[in-house]
Amino acid sequence: MKELSKESVIWLEIGEEAAGQRIDNFLLRELKGVPKSHIYRILRTGEVRVDSRRVTAAHRLTPGERLRLPPLTRAVREAGRASPFRGRVLYEDEALLVVDKPAGFAVHGGSGVSHGLIEQLRQARPELRFLELVHRLDKDTSGVLLLAKKRSALVRLHALLREGKVEKHYLTLVKGRFPHARQHVRLPLTKYVTESGERRVSVTETGQAAHTVLTLVERFDDYSLLEAELKTGRTHQIRVHLAHLGHPIVGDEKYGDFPLNKRLAKEGVKGMFLHARRVAFAHPVTGDRVSWEAPLPAAWEAFLARLKNERARTQ
Repeated sequence: MKELSKESVIWLEIGEEAAGQRIDNFLLRELKGVPKSHIYRILRTGEVRVDSRRVTAAHRLTPGERLRLPPLTRAVREAGRASPFRGRVLYEDEALLVVDKPAGFAVHGGSGVSHGLIEQLRQARPELRFLELVHRLDKDTSGVLLLAKKRSALVRLHALLREGKVEKHYLTLVKGRFPHARQHVRLPLTKYVTESGERRVSVTETGQAAHTVLTLVERFDDYSLLEAELKTGRTHQIRVHLAHLGHPIVGDEKYGDFPLNKRLAKEGVKGMFLHARRVAFAHPVTGDRVSWEAPLPAAWEAFLARLKNERARTQ
């Protein structure tokens, strides 16, 4: 792709890696830093041409097609640049990029976030012609995050996710003493929007099927450390299931115990204790079984150590 810094028309030739992709999604990935609204405007007004003809945003790309784009310097300059990627790379090959996402970072821009982790990675790795999120983590969730470097890998991994063949294990600290050694939670979930415009999720009889397996790791006086395995991947699934059971996640600002969160924040314990610890699946290229783990953030290790010391003093 040509540099976007020159006030000139840009020409792109479509390669095999973009075959079958919608042109709007292709441009959103290729034109890093250009606002989404600007991309849809130049498509709508016909400033984008494919083999000299106008196309809609739904046009599917074919290898060998030539795209004509208008000068984009101003749009890039107005959009600004993403901040540097602050996570840690756990693994990388020709098809996959596996990172340890820090808590407090959105995985993509939008909803008041100008740049997310995917934009940071694309900016840090401009040589990659393709880089897409395989799945998502909430902004305040840390841990293993998968990205695909090839469209074929992305398609295969999405199929594995739909088939329930990707193991996703989380660690979470919840309020109260969890009563079971192991519990299967099957509670349907429904998305809704509050009057203030905030997106939320609740347990309803008519919601989408959602299945979480909870395993007790350790009990403390007022808290429980659990492993949560996702059998489905609904929005806020672990958070809503645990809140519904009466064991909200420590630090959860949407579904948690707000007085508890406020008290812990005064003690210097901030953030949500939900960590994507391990992911395992069949590699989309080789078929070999692969898995990666991300260590618990230091702040939560320290808090667990504090709880263990407090428990030891009372025994």
